Amino acid sequence: MDILRHAAGFTPLPNSINRLLDLAYNLWWTWHPEAQDLYRNIDPELWEEVYHNPVRFLREVRQVKLDEISQDSDYIQTFHKVLGNFESYMIYDNKWYAKKFPNQKHKPIAYFSAEFGLHECLPIYSGGLGVLSGDHTKGASDLGIPLVGVGFLYPQGYFRQVIPLHGTQESIYQKVRFSEVPALPVYDGDGKEVVVSVQLPGRMVHAKVWDINVGNMTIYLMDTDINPNAEGDRELSARLYGGDKKMRLAQEMVLGIGGIRALRQIGIEPAVYHMNEGHSAFLVLERVREYVKKGLTFDEATKKVKSTSVFTTHTPVPAGHDAFSFDMMEKFFVGYWDELDLSKDEFLGLARQDKDWGPEFSMTVLAMRLSGKQNGVSKLHGEVSRKMWQWLWPKKSVADVPITHVTNGVHTESWLAPELKEVFDGAMGKDWVLHPDDREMWDSIDDVPDETLWEVRNILRAKTIDFVRQRTRNRWHRYGSNPHQLQLIDNLLDKDTLTIGFARRFATYKRATMLFTDVERLKRIMGHADRPIQFIFSGKAHPRDEPGKALIREVYHRSFEPGLEGKLIFVEDYDINVGRYLVSGVDVWLNTPIRPQEASGTSGQKAGLNGIPNLSISDGWWPECYNGKNGWVIGTDEEPDAHRDAHYLYTLLEEEVAPLFYTCNDKGIPEGWLQIMRESIKTVGSQFSMARMLREYVHNLYMPLLIE
Repeated sequence: MDILRHAAGFTPLPNSINRLLDLAYNLWWTWHPEAQDLYRNIDPELWEEVYHNPVRFLREVRQVKLDEISQDSDYIQTFHKVLGNFESYMIYDNKWYAKKFPNQKHKPIAYFSAEFGLHECLPIYSGGLGVLSGDHTKGASDLGIPLVGVGFLYPQGYFRQVIPLHGTQESIYQKVRFSEVPALPVYDGDGKEVVVSVQLPGRMVHAKVWDINVGNMTIYLMDTDINPNAEGDRELSARLYGGDKKMRLAQEMVLGIGGIRALRQIGIEPAVYHMNEGHSAFLVLERVREYVKKGLTFDEATKKVKSTSVFTTHTPVPAGHDAFSFDMMEKFFVGYWDELDLSKDEFLGLARQDKDWGPEFSMTVLAMRLSGKQNGVSKLHGEVSRKMWQWLWPKKSVADVPITHVTNGVHTESWLAPELKEVFDGAMGKDWVLHPDDREMWDSIDDVPDETLWEVRNILRAKTIDFVRQRTRNRWHRYGSNPHQLQLIDNLLDKDTLTIGFARRFATYKRATMLFTDVERLKRIMGHADRPIQFIFSGKAHPRDEPGKALIREVYHRSFEPGLEGKLIFVEDYDINVGRYLVSGVDVWLNTPIRPQEASGTSGQKAGLNGIPNLSISDGWWPECYNGKNGWVIGTDEEPDAHRDAHYLYTLLEEEVAPLFYTCNDKGIPEGWLQIMRESIKTVGSQFSMARMLREYVHNLYMPLLIE
């Protein structure tokens, strides 16, 4: 990483704090609030204006601010403490993987994903899949797993969501200036920028490679918005999940084929390749092509590729798996099958999936057939996947289909509220973050005084409501609301009221509007004189998902309905920043998917870690966590029925959730509620951490391939 080569344009840093530039280019700061405070404390207003982006901050901060802070002895002391923690963290040999597998630590594992959700200043993710990838890389750095990420650096990122007065989501794309984000071009041994090329119909497309440092690991991201690409090809990497099928196919060719070529050019030879969903599955074809070029037969090459490939599927719905027509594949891969020593029909047959409308080339089928290990992302999703893909193993029973599961987890330090971390540090010691999957350790949460835990919960709820009010105020100000209307926002939501959060991608199967099935009953519940309830919604629909956008529009319009107004709000432009506030600041996390269409879900894990019990359909990860003491299950395992499930939800709110929250002792503390909070923290914190998840990947998926 050559930061100095790109240092032009930064405000000159005084010598005593010049390492602020180094810290800015390593996303270690994203899960260390004390590192973020080094920038915030220089100029708090600018820190918010640049949306918590230290690279842009250092370009725009005034020299006088830097000079002043460099003379502040308390700041300098804190700066050196943070820097010392960073340098200690970066000592690789101190980490779990290096100690546990010393003979494997120099064998890289390539992790391919179409998106990486690392921080709000890098909008190159759309939702759960990307945030999981970001957490995966952070957790790998913590444990010292020799992972390298491969993906796209989208110049226009994912869209900014705007909700106009009519309530229909609009998508705004803003170009990401690479000089203003913590990404740097990659150079080869000769000092030249790494650029890879992939053949598309009638032309070559070129991609420049950038790197992002995440603690001890690096993510390599490709960008096609460069010369000499034609305008259409420059748009290939412009937007996440943009364009039509042809663009999607071209993107996935660059991701899979170009990604392998990028690693080769950089000089990285991975020992294992991990495909996170089917978007990158073309990498197995490129690897087979490499082996055939070296003289192996196709069968010999595929055997080698399978023995070093892992595939994770995240999609329990057949329509959610990428597939392309044979005609399109023939046009895009013409001549490629010759390099595999296959006929055209043999090539197309590698990933053939027959549908009612004809055969398709399925990315999931390709990944399944050419990987040695396959997994779903929860126990239930593993069962669903074995049934869905059993036809690929026709001689095996469903139970014997070799698709296992590794239930998703979350990166603890990225999602735990700093106020709660301070409480956890006091209860479990400051080193607890090194082994969050130690179940016995979490029993120390029982020793935290009720007063302390309840005080933090109230602080976090108030903090989140203040954030929601400010977001809403900014939005109404944008539309020219008068001072009286803006003043009404001060009464939006109540800081002492039971607050329920619902925030996720607005896809129809997630049933965001199930809450309104019997709106008059809902109003009675929310408006109860002694036990009121309020709701905060947030989330994006895919720009082409009209039914999803209709759900957002309904929630938005409901927020102005008499009986709901002021007690229900939709927060626009859901992202990692909004998510952090909500998963730490509401009191209950609501999840209402159609079972079993939620592969795993991790937002509820983030909430549960923060002591926010889940109120959820028994889907995804929740059946593995729910124990009758850490939250609530909506309904049963029956076939989904929105009216029946809504009835169960209303009844739980009326008879269990609200009464428990508002039943307080003589000190005003809801002891029963705190018991559920503690149980949520202990079960989620210990069982659904990224550390636990990655150790399972290492032991069950990576290591068996590494030692074969």
